[in-house]
Amino acid sequence: MLCAVRRAVDEGELSVAVPARAVVTPPGPGGRGDYATNIALQLARPAGQAPLRVAEVLRPYLMGAEGVRGVEITGPGFLNISLDGSAVPDLVRRVRLDGPRYGHSDDLAGEVFAVRVPYEVRAEVLADVLARIIGAQGGRVDVSHDVSHDVGHDVGHDLGGVAGDRGATVLRPVPAPEDPAPLGLDAARWALLHPAPHDRPRITADHLVQREGNPLFRVRYAHARTRAVCRNAADLGFTAQPGPLDAADLVALLADYPRVLATAVAVAPSNRPSKLSSDPRVVPDSSAPSRLARHLVGVADATLVLLPAVLPRGEEKPSAAHRARLALAEAAGAVLAGGLSLLGIDAPDHL
Repeated sequence: MLCAVRRAVDEGELSVAVPARAVVTPPGPGGRGDYATNIALQLARPAGQAPLRVAEVLRPYLMGAEGVRGVEITGPGFLNISLDGSAVPDLVRRVRLDGPRYGHSDDLAGEVFAVRVPYEVRAEVLADVLARIIGAQGGRVDVSHDVSHDVGHDVGHDLGGVAGDRGATVLRPVPAPEDPAPLGLDAARWALLHPAPHDRPRITADHLVQREGNPLFRVRYAHARTRAVCRNAADLGFTAQPGPLDAADLVALLADYPRVLATAVAVAPSNRPSKLSSDPRVVPDSSAPSRLARHLVGVADATLVLLPAVLPRGEEKPSAAHRARLALAEAAGAVLAGGLSLLGIDAPDHL
């Protein structure tokens, strides 16, 4: 559900802050399908649109999600979702087969992107992660230092310069207000990458706190917990087996992960063409690392909801549902590990 909201926001169809959670429940009287949500009613006022209009905007994004067979709008703007149970096992199998490389592709094979950055730590880290994400799609980023621009107050694409056969992209995120090194490598990178490039990063000890309020902790903890349930399942003598599940949010987030990686390149404004590029408007998108970080937070939160039901309780015997939840937990762990790796952040098995 939150994937649909994020995509609508990214496409400019909704102007709202993406909520931390969306409530998805069995449909009430008059509802249809497997699940229903009032997210359109929740977003209507901040979006400045009628709930029905918000629901109409979200519907096609939900329809495109893996495992969704149909979406109907009822009442003042409730979205009723019908699932295709057969699609979930296929997705989980694919993620488990690919492991942390799930979402990687050769779509940008042969593409070389020139990026210039100022001598500033946040810009350097941003360029490094863009290179990792684009590399995961077969492309390459050549990074050089730009001394013709002040350390940025905004983020822009400068296609006037030429590097190799492609106009260079100048990355100028809002700089770090102080040296993030005292936070340590992982927390420092998260502090610089999680905010959008045009937002001022917080270099504070909050990023080190091992509590639910710290998004980095939730992401790493969720990964460590997926590894723990796999170890515990092995001790109990049962293995994962993908099957139909009622974890629509997590399934949708896993299905949307390759698209999040693909947004590392974007179409630049057409009034700033490069003369020498075969596709001059395709440039690295400086917002991709922050989108990836936020997506991982969504995956982590949905995974933490799933995990308490993975293992049998008490004298309960492992069932097909436990095996299917275990397979989904393994898939979620693979996405969290792969995403953190692209951000240059460690994904520990124990935390």
